[in-house]
Amino acid sequence: MNKNEKFVITINRELGSGGRTVGRIVAQKLGVPFYDKALIRALEEKYELTTEEIERLKSRKRSWWADFKRVMIVGEDAANSTSYYVGSESDLLTTEALFKAEKEILTGIAEEESCVIAGRSAFFVLNGHPNRLSVLIQAPIEYRIERLMKKQNMEWKEAMKTINKVDKMREEYVKNYAQTSRYDTRNYDLVINMAGKTEEQAANLILSYIND
Repeated sequence: MNKNEKFVITINRELGSGGRTVGRIVAQKLGVPFYDKALIRALEEKYELTTEEIERLKSRKRSWWADFKRVMIVGEDAANSTSYYVGSESDLLTTEALFKAEKEILTGIAEEESCVIAGRSAFFVLNGHPNRLSVLIQAPIEYRIERLMKKQNMEWKEAMKTINKVDKMREEYVKNYAQTSRYDTRNYDLVINMAGKTEEQAANLILSYIND
């Protein structure tokens, strides 16, 4: 990946691994925007997006993306809520129409500016981007449980149940829409295990990989 040209870094991560925080740190250090599930969902809800509506917005002479960016703060608020981590089953599942809209949004983001995108299928939606780095962030189950307990004030049993539920749904989502496994390391340029690392250290590993 050449950071001197328009680029996109996609970060797929396990729940409780700290991958979202790592992505945000990387974006801050590179001086580019950071997008994740909550921000993309905010766009969908704000504009009631369909693929047709996105194409209509893109056809305008003024920047459609400038309009979208006005609702970013809504996504920030959503990312700090418990539902961001847990969610209902219907919230975690994605319809064909919603997937297509998200695909258009992610493609549009990557076309408009350099950025870091965490989750939301970006690792396979943008696999054809000419200047992309794809990262997977994992962590031992004990690390993930402890982090979720601390972040969301959960008991051990609840945290374990949540992780198992989200892992299953995310894997089914990727298999359904990408015909691959999110755990297949061939889908990534870099895989990081968070054991023994801080989010800052993991972010620096990504930056070192880029600079080498």
